[in-house]
Formats: sequence, structure tokens, C-alpha cells
Amino acid sequence: MTASEFSSILNVSRETLERLKVYETMLRIWQNKINLVGPSTLDDVWRRHFLDSGQLCKFLGKATTVADFGSGGGFPGLVVAIISDLPVVLVESDKRKAVFLREVSRETSANTEIIEDRIENIKARPAEALTVRALAPVAKLLNTLEPWVSPGGVCYFLKGLNVEDELTDAMKYWDINYDIIPSLSDPLGSILCIREFYRV
Repeated sequence: MTASEFSSILNVSRETLERLKVYETMLRIWQNKINLVGPSTLDDVWRRHFLDSGQLCKFLGKATTVADFGSGGGFPGLVVAIISDLPVVLVESDKRKAVFLREVSRETSANTEIIEDRIENIKARPAEALTVRALAPVAKLLNTLEPWVSPGGVCYFLKGLNVEDELTDAMKYWDINYDIIPSLSDPLGSILCIREFYRV
């Protein structure tokens, strides 16, 4: 997928696309120093990372606060910040990755705040939308992120083939109101949208 094909699918402005191209360039440079993404995925970076992340923007609705966990190379949280212009808190415990997130945020004028720490060490700051990709199984995510969900808040977890198995396990501990939305970027992927969850 090319940058222009990505742009046509998500209907982003020319200015936004240019900011994302800056991000792409920095990602490729920094990837030589630290492992931000799987090396093989750079061959299809606009689909595997930018589209995979950016598709979340259309689901955010009236959310005014977003928190992204295990941000790593910035997917999905930093992409969401650039496309939506919403303020996004990026939580990343790896110091080198946190530095990368700060540098890209500065160069792209993204409205982000980077917190360099483990989630469990941080005083929760409830957000209306929580985003996660490739961090942990659903049961563990809900246990860890429960204090971060504001009343009426929604969790958006980018998931793969095992989403149903993860939900089956999670529902041993949680009563979950959810939707599984097919991914735009991967026929085997999905967006797990959790609107409510309560301990069983």
C-alpha cells in the first residue's frame, strides 16, 4: 500500500499525510537503532502500521481524551493523535521508545503527552477512549486498564486471530459488552470495541 492509497481510504488531508510521511521517515531511521516494529513490516508500512492504527479514528466519536498503552513505535496512539488532532497520552516504559515518541511528536506537532513508566506505576488518568495494540490478552488488559476508563469510556483493542479465545478467557472474570469490528488493514485482524465491563 502506498501513502496515497492510505490517504484515499481514510480520507486524510494533504497536510496530515505530510505529517505522517515525516513520521514514516523517522521510523525507518530509528528502526536501525532500536526495534520499533517487526523489520519485515516496513515493506508494507502504510497498511501494516498507519492504516491499522488510523482506522480507529472513525470510531472515536465525541471522545475528547485518548490514552494509548504500550505505545512502542507509536501505533496506534501517535497515528491517532496526528490524524484526529485529539490530545493523546502515550504510555511507554522503554526509555528509548519514549524518546522516539517525543521526537516524532515534536516534528509532526502531534498533541501528545508521553509518560515513560509501566502502567501499574502510574496514577490513573481516566480517558474517554483507550487504545492498545499487541500488548496483552484481553483479561489482563481489562484488569490493568480498569482505573483508566472514564464513565462512558470505550476501549479499542487491535486484535488478531485469537480474539475469540481471549474473550472466552476474559469472560471468566468479566461481564463484557463488546463488538468485534473487521479490520481495514488485515483480513485476519479485528478491532475489539469494549463499551462496558464489570467484574463477575
